[in-house]
Amino acid sequence: MQWLEINLKYLLIFLIGHVKPGIGNTYERDPNGYLTYCPCMGRFGNQADHFLGSLAFARALNRTLILPPWVEYRKGELRSHQVSFDTYFDVEPLQKFHRVILMSEFMDQLAKDVWPVEKRVSFCYMERKSLQKEKNQDRQCHAKDGNPFGPFWDTYNIDFVASEFYGPLHFDVHHSAVASKWQAKYDVVSWPVLAFTGAPASFPVQLENCELQKHLQWSSKYREGARDFIKNILPRGAFVGLHLRNGVDWVRACEHVKDSQHLFASPQCLGYRNERGSLYPELCMQTKESIVRQLKRVIKNVRQTQPKNEIKSVFVASDANHLIKELRSALSRMNITVHKLDKDDPYLDLAILGQSNHFIGNCVSSFSAFVKRERDSHGFPSSFWSFPKEKERQQQQTRLHEEL
Repeated sequence: MQWLEINLKYLLIFLIGHVKPGIGNTYERDPNGYLTYCPCMGRFGNQADHFLGSLAFARALNRTLILPPWVEYRKGELRSHQVSFDTYFDVEPLQKFHRVILMSEFMDQLAKDVWPVEKRVSFCYMERKSLQKEKNQDRQCHAKDGNPFGPFWDTYNIDFVASEFYGPLHFDVHHSAVASKWQAKYDVVSWPVLAFTGAPASFPVQLENCELQKHLQWSSKYREGARDFIKNILPRGAFVGLHLRNGVDWVRACEHVKDSQHLFASPQCLGYRNERGSLYPELCMQTKESIVRQLKRVIKNVRQTQPKNEIKSVFVASDANHLIKELRSALSRMNITVHKLDKDDPYLDLAILGQSNHFIGNCVSSFSAFVKRERDSHGFPSSFWSFPKEKERQQQQTRLHEEL
C-alpha cells in the first residue's frame, strides 16, 4: 500500500506539472523558448493577417507563441487599448496546432524566471528612429516610442534594456531554410524570448498561411452572439452577408489604386502575382448602383441553384454607410429584409458574416479577407464586389451559354 501511495503521489505531481498553458493553473517552462510581438500595424484586419504569419513563424522556430492582446483604437482617445486575445478567440483550438500562451499568463506565471527584467531585449530588423530626437543616442529599436508601441508594452510593465537588429534574417519559412538560421543565431539559452517591435510576418498574409485561419475560432461570447442574432433577428431562411467599405478614410485609400499593382488584401481575388487580373478603381470603391445590381444577381443565382434554401434577408456590415434605406428599397419587391447591428460591434459583424449563406466582400479590405478565409475553411461560398469586371463577367457568361 505504501508503494502504491508513493507512486500515485509522483503521478499526481507529473500530471500537475504538465498542464497546458491557458487550460490549468500550473505552467511548465518551454525548453524551446518563446516568441512574442507587438501587433502595432493597422486595425484588426491587418493584425489578423500578421497573427497567422506569426503563428507559422513560431511553429517553424519551435517556440511557444505568446499571444499578444489585440490593439484597438477608440474614438476620442489618444492611447490605444489592449484587449486580451481570448476576448474574441478561443485559445484551445490554437494549442492543438502549436504551443501558445496568453501574454497575461506568461507575464504572471513565467516571466520572472524565464525573462527577467535585466534580460529583456527588443528585436527589430534595423534601427528605428526615436520620436524624441535626443542627441548622441545609441542605435536602438525604440520599441516603446509612440502609440500603440508604448501603451502595448506598458500594459504588461515591460521595459527593454537593449536592442537586437536581426537583419538580414526574414520571416518566410515556407520558401527558404531561414528557420534553422534563426535557431542557430538565437539559441534558447541566450535568447529565451524573442520579442519583436512588430509582427514577424508579412502583410498581406502569405498564401501558405491562409489555411491557418481554421485554428482561429470565435470565443463562446461571439459564437453565441452570432447565433442569437441569426435566430432571433433575421427571418427564418437563408441570408446574404455584405461588407461595405465607404468611409472617408477608405475613399482616400482607394486613390492609391492607380499607382499600385496590389493594395492591402487585393491578392485574395487578383492572385499574389496578379494572375487573375490587375487592380482597378471599382474593385476598391463601388457605386450604389453596382452594389444593388450585383446583390440582386447573387440572390437570383442562389434561388436558381438552391430553390429549397431561398434567400430571405441581407445582413450588412460597414465602416460608415450601411446603405440600409437604399437596399431595402431595391429589394422590397423581392420580399427580402435588410438588417444591421443596432450597436456597432465589428467582431460580431465578422462572426455573423462568417455564417451567411453567401458572402460578398471588398477584395481590397483585410476585414473582408478575414471573413473570406474563415468561410474557405468551412467550404462556404464567397464573392467580391465588382470582381470580375462587368465586361469580363458578361464574356464569361456568353462563353458558358455557347458551350451549353
